[in-house]
Amino acid sequence: MGRGKIEIKKIENVNNRQVTFSKRRAGLLKKAHELAVLCDAEVAVIIFSSTGKLFEFASLSMKRTLARYNNCIDPQETVKAEPDHEVHLRTNFEKPCPVMENKKHESKEIDVLKQEIENLKLKQSQLLGKDLNGVGLKEVLELEQQLNQALISIKNKKEQILMNQLERAKVKEQQMKLENNTLREQVQELRGKIHPNGNVQQLNLEYHSELESPVENYGIGSGDSICNDDVENEYSDTTLHLGPPSGICGKRKARGGESQCTHSASRM
Repeated sequence: MGRGKIEIKKIENVNNRQVTFSKRRAGLLKKAHELAVLCDAEVAVIIFSSTGKLFEFASLSMKRTLARYNNCIDPQETVKAEPDHEVHLRTNFEKPCPVMENKKHESKEIDVLKQEIENLKLKQSQLLGKDLNGVGLKEVLELEQQLNQALISIKNKKEQILMNQLERAKVKEQQMKLENNTLREQVQELRGKIHPNGNVQQLNLEYHSELESPVENYGIGSGDSICNDDVENEYSDTTLHLGPPSGICGKRKARGGESQCTHSASRM
């Protein structure tokens, strides 16, 4: 089944128009290439899309084909015979293409930038003492002046960095002093808190001495060490004695101190 005829008019849908343009453009350029190869013809095709994008094809060279085209046509005769739209197309061919102009402008900018990069590299190598061949006295003096200025700037920067480090060290020193003072105060506070415990120990000692004092009140002298030892043993002994103690207190009876030993035994 064959394809139906398509009405030749502008396609209103933008997407459909773009798809149709791409297909038809590819087919046209393919046919132009086949015509140039099969028939040994010189073919040139120039296409501008609705957005202004340029598409072209030339079997040999676009400039050569356009020059040949211009040489084959007499401008005075063709302007009278040609319709207005053909004149408009030919004048558009003679106008410079904006895309090509932009490319030329970009290529010029690239060349300028490349030249500047080369000059900077050469200047850098000269500052390092290299590539000085062909340099005159004036250029050498300028390089020397630039190096002196750079050296002065570097020294100033070095001094500034050292001063900043010194200031930071001073600030750190002050902080360390404050921390040391704080630690000393904390140590003093801890020592003040530990001091009352020493007083408690003294009170305990006094309490034990008071426990030992009633023994002397019952007539046991400090010179009688044997009786004191016996009394201390009686206080420290945990057993219960039902009778009077023997031994040393029996000797105290013979000396006339029977009542005191009996009294102490009864307290036990």
